[in-house]
Amino acid sequence: MRLHRIFDSFFHPRLVPHGGCGGGSGISGSDNFPVLVFSDVHFQPYIAPFERGTTTVNADSKQLNNALVTQLVAADTSEWPAIFQGSLNTSNSTPSLPLTDTNYALLTLALNSIKENLGACPAVIFTGDFLGHGLYQLYSQYLVNAQPGDATAFVDKTLTFVLQQIRAAVGTIPVYFALGNCDSYTGYGPGSSFLSNNAQQLYALALNGSGNEQDTTGSIGTGGYYAVEPAGTNLMIVGLNTFALNSSAAVVPNLIPDQFAWFDAQLAKASVAGKKVWPVMHAPPGAIEGATATSSNYDANGHIIAASMMWTDAYEAQFMGIIQKYPGVITMSLAGHTHMDEFRLMSPGNALAITAGISPYFGNNPAYKIFALNSLSLAPFDYSAVNCNLQATPIAFGSYYTFSQAYKLEGPLATSLSELFPALLASSVAKTQYQGAFYSGNNALNPMTSANWPVYWCGIGYMDEPEFFDAVNTF
Repeated sequence: MRLHRIFDSFFHPRLVPHGGCGGGSGISGSDNFPVLVFSDVHFQPYIAPFERGTTTVNADSKQLNNALVTQLVAADTSEWPAIFQGSLNTSNSTPSLPLTDTNYALLTLALNSIKENLGACPAVIFTGDFLGHGLYQLYSQYLVNAQPGDATAFVDKTLTFVLQQIRAAVGTIPVYFALGNCDSYTGYGPGSSFLSNNAQQLYALALNGSGNEQDTTGSIGTGGYYAVEPAGTNLMIVGLNTFALNSSAAVVPNLIPDQFAWFDAQLAKASVAGKKVWPVMHAPPGAIEGATATSSNYDANGHIIAASMMWTDAYEAQFMGIIQKYPGVITMSLAGHTHMDEFRLMSPGNALAITAGISPYFGNNPAYKIFALNSLSLAPFDYSAVNCNLQATPIAFGSYYTFSQAYKLEGPLATSLSELFPALLASSVAKTQYQGAFYSGNNALNPMTSANWPVYWCGIGYMDEPEFFDAVNTF
């Protein structure tokens, strides 16, 4: 479904030739422009991938996947679509069910929708997790006589396939990305070998050669982060490796101090040059709301017993200290990882928009967003959400809601999000809208209740653990 009506309401796509996004950066000028943001693809090549929380691999699944993986290993990635569409992989005849990763049918459906709705986008942004959960670990369970190194090669090849499919959908537009925890061999963030093995293809296939090749592949290859200044623009886009700030993340030597020093230097450079910065990250700061909001984590008074947090407190404090040194430099911050349609207020003037996942692994409907930005300020002032109702017939992506219309707020998006935070308590209409959109419309699996609502609300505005804990328990 092409969203002409949504674009007409607040986009003026005259920045590049009609019908495409190539031919220029499209970010300079007097008009507004759109940027499409998607997240958490979690592509899973295996037949009948696990439902979340399932660990058993039965004999039939092993036999089917052994046959499939044998074909995929032998074939070029250009041949993979025909294999997925073949009679062997009947699970790809319909899009993924809720609580599973993205299969080929859902991947194709999502990318076709993205292609149709690019409009005048000069850039596309992906906030992490190209790959499915347990991809590396399942390989050795499924493939008979798997040899050392085979699983690594298959993960890299799967990443190539996903990047090629995205590239085919978006044409020549750069896809600025962050790496997620599943973009790895462990599921706990990209380690040194994954980064060195895949830096070049991430530069070539995702960024499409945007930025200095040596600098970009060098920083991706050693730390999973990079900065690109699109030619002819007043902009710097910074891809950060924020899952590294989680206590369970894979350890890359010196990654965190090196990344923080580098990030500080990039913001300082942008500030001196008068450039604006868009940080792109996977895991956001603040609470892990779903883990904190479980019924077993409440006492008899309805107070939480513990708070689960995305980052360690010390790393979060360092990060917040860096961004607060450069007021007005950051104009749009983006994240994923939670799979939910939400936002967080990192600090005054620094709102973080989180885009729901394509993968319905956490019970969300697949979704993505199209942001409307001002060409002079390089800041967003609105967005439209596009979702795919997996309970509908036929299953298809379509227009979901537009922020300014749903919440009756206008102006810079960072300001509107700051105003929305207290409005979610004062307005039952705003609260109902936010709670319904959180899972991108899949209310059947939405776990929000009156008891755990304080966790989700406080998760918006209270980033460090002590203040979040106190805010929930004094709500």
